[in-house]
Amino acid sequence: MTLNTDAYAPLRLPQVRALLFAASLSTLASSSLAVVIGYQIYRVSRDPLALGLLGLVEAIPALGLALFGGVIADRLERRGIVLVTGAVMVVASVLFALVTASTSSSTSNLWPLYAVVAVIGVARGFGQPALAALEAGVVPPALVLRASSWLSAAWVGCGVVGPALGGFAFDALGASGTFWLIAALYALSLLCVTRIAKQPIPPLERGEGLLESIAVGVRFVFRNQIIVGSMALDLFAVLFGGAIALLPIFADDILGVGAKGLGLLIAAPSVGALAVMVLSAHHPPMRNAGRNLLLCVAGFGVTMIVFALSRNFYLTLVTLMFSGVFDGVSMVIRRSIIRLHSPEHMRGRIASVSNIFIGASNELGALESGVAAKLLGTSRSVWIGGLVTLAVVGAVTLFAPRLRELHLEPRESDQLEPQGGSDQLEPQASKD
Repeated sequence: MTLNTDAYAPLRLPQVRALLFAASLSTLASSSLAVVIGYQIYRVSRDPLALGLLGLVEAIPALGLALFGGVIADRLERRGIVLVTGAVMVVASVLFALVTASTSSSTSNLWPLYAVVAVIGVARGFGQPALAALEAGVVPPALVLRASSWLSAAWVGCGVVGPALGGFAFDALGASGTFWLIAALYALSLLCVTRIAKQPIPPLERGEGLLESIAVGVRFVFRNQIIVGSMALDLFAVLFGGAIALLPIFADDILGVGAKGLGLLIAAPSVGALAVMVLSAHHPPMRNAGRNLLLCVAGFGVTMIVFALSRNFYLTLVTLMFSGVFDGVSMVIRRSIIRLHSPEHMRGRIASVSNIFIGASNELGALESGVAAKLLGTSRSVWIGGLVTLAVVGAVTLFAPRLRELHLEPRESDQLEPQGGSDQLEPQASKD
């Protein structure tokens, strides 16, 4: 079996395993933290607006600093940036534990929590571009698609387990104890990052200032038909086609299945995505990757239309699972496009633009869903959003022929070693 046909080849690289464990532990911690800090703030304030403010306090620095974070990731050693921002997450979790243990339940005590959340947003703004660029330096180009499948599966899986872990830990350990547990998870993630070799610092263009570096990265993205097309598909599909924020309405008012049914509806897309990502590691969608991406986003739009019109709980459940299947394949392809089509000296800046697209679609998508449902009605807003998604796919298909014709099949010239180190495959992976 050759490397390019071995689904487990990326996992035989020690540095890729370290990256996978680091990403898994960090996702487990961050998804748990999101649940616990939200619950703690609502328990203190009893004000839904306080929860809305929570998302805003983190999103503003995370998205506002993303472009600067991308430049820093292209000018400094990337593993070092990930270690520093990871250490900030450990300290932030400890501060949450100390604040919740030493203060009473009063709305005046919300501001220390919000201040720490803002610090987390800053860490995200610098850490996420560096982590994406670090991944590109660790994973050999020939194994990017398979590695993307495993990494995406770990992200989805830990994103499902994390909230449950946070909820159970909160009941068993209380707020302060749970924050200490989350700090330990972040610390273990940091330990895994230390197992990754230092990355070479990309050469800096002479005379290029900070703002000019940002502009160069943004121009590259918007002039690259493949990258900007894939980002646009994700942005508009989530912005107009996503309906996760409206699931409580469907569960209670339309399907009448209550809280238990809501839990199954929320889990269904993740189950579909996780299953197809594991399958993609064995059978990566390399040939006709651009066409596959367009078909999957179109499939996602169709599932949203069926979901909106369905009045049967089981049909809705299956439809949401297939929405996760389509989204999972598109996620693997989009992640691989960013890794394979980013020049080494621009990886941080391109990742930062991608993070802004993703962050904007997630943050604004929930707002758009709520406003559209208020103006048009819940079901109508969702099936119209599905039609808009199909229209976006049609526009990208028409105006981005290079994306439409894209193949991601490995070439003979693709490296089988990471670009940033001399990580070696273990013997069994190197034989036919």
